[in-house]
Amino acid sequence: MTDDALDYSLPGPLTRFASGQSELIKGLPDDPVGICAAVQSLVIQPTDAATLGLPQERLAEKNIRPVDELIAALTALDPAPLHHARTPETRVVGTCRHFATIACAILRARGIPSRARCGFGTCFLAGRGVDHWITEYWKADKRRWVRVDTEHLGHGYVERPEDLAPGEFLTGGEAWTQHRKGLIDPQLFGVFGTDHAWGPAEISGNAVRDLAALRKLEMLPWDEWGRMTEAYEGKTGPDYDQLIDRVAEACLEDDPTALAGLFAHEDLTVPRHMVG
Repeated sequence: MTDDALDYSLPGPLTRFASGQSELIKGLPDDPVGICAAVQSLVIQPTDAATLGLPQERLAEKNIRPVDELIAALTALDPAPLHHARTPETRVVGTCRHFATIACAILRARGIPSRARCGFGTCFLAGRGVDHWITEYWKADKRRWVRVDTEHLGHGYVERPEDLAPGEFLTGGEAWTQHRKGLIDPQLFGVFGTDHAWGPAEISGNAVRDLAALRKLEMLPWDEWGRMTEAYEGKTGPDYDQLIDRVAEACLEDDPTALAGLFAHEDLTVPRHMVG
């Protein structure tokens, strides 16, 4: 690959480790799934953090985008290398995006092509697609991307979370394509724990976030740019839907030229101030 933004064995702007942090990953397993499993003891969901009674100001950790800053916050709580399991109160507060993206950063630091993917898990609530992020790594001997549910390894939601079966996770683009073909009810796709965040705009939003992730910009689940806010407010129309059709197709085909071209579109590219 000539485009560093599409060489998934190299870190991106949000998946670089700071000077000295690479020492922290030396004791981690060599295999991709082992790395993903180790990340489970590094992150705690905001709801679990609140239940534990962690200080309110710590919940702001979920808004940290760059992995080096997440690791800095983590090691401020416990300076041990990352292969040492943390107690829940000494884990960094984050979402499924943070589980997936930290794993992606470690894999890339090891030279293993990997990507964080934004979409929907279909195995958490019967008949529904729930906003979710997973990690993918390239399995060279099989010539395919393997999808790992980093956050839920060993939790029993699916038979093999280390190699998700087709349909157990849908990227935003995959869900959008199924919606447009009438294969799913878009009102059953959205954000767990909310009453309002369900429907086509949630799917199109995740399609745009997944495009950004494929350009190695793993944004937060609530980041909005371009016309995403208008979509959530019901102010977009057929032209925007057709743009998301193109996004979904390019992400599905994994076409580097199409991905780069679409990401340059004014409605799709991530503003610089959001990357830092």
